[in-house]
Amino acid sequence: MNQINKTNAARLLDAAGIQYSLVPYNVTEEDLSAQHVAAQLHEEIETVFKTLVLRGDRNGLFVCVIPGNFEVDLKTAAVISGNKSCEMIHLKELQQLTGYIRGGCSPIGMKKKFPTFIHESALLYDSIYISAGVRGVQLKINPVELIKFVEAEIYPL
Repeated sequence: MNQINKTNAARLLDAAGIQYSLVPYNVTEEDLSAQHVAAQLHEEIETVFKTLVLRGDRNGLFVCVIPGNFEVDLKTAAVISGNKSCEMIHLKELQQLTGYIRGGCSPIGMKKKFPTFIHESALLYDSIYISAGVRGVQLKINPVELIKFVEAEIYPL
């Protein structure tokens, strides 16, 4: 197995003394879905979380971390984030705003700290998978540690 290069997200977790594992998987450019990642990891889709960046009409950008088999409910996301309405940011804005690309967006280590909301189902598991900040590597982390570290709020997204 090749040495996995530490990502910025992993270095931030190291600095905070938080346990995690870096788990590599094969990237398919045509399929950056959480379903593909879960299949590559041989894990249940419910444990592989995707990081979505949204823009609210009142409070600006915020992040939702949801199970890979879910779609974000924009009405709920708006309410929990204190907005009247919200929408996903345009893909072309993602790297400029977060420092991350599609398929490699982590809730850890974005350019700025955005309000973050993690789906309550994360608490059902001892560990969940989130992007390590690059395509082809996931972070396996305890959800409670993740929630504390990114100062996220738990919501039924």
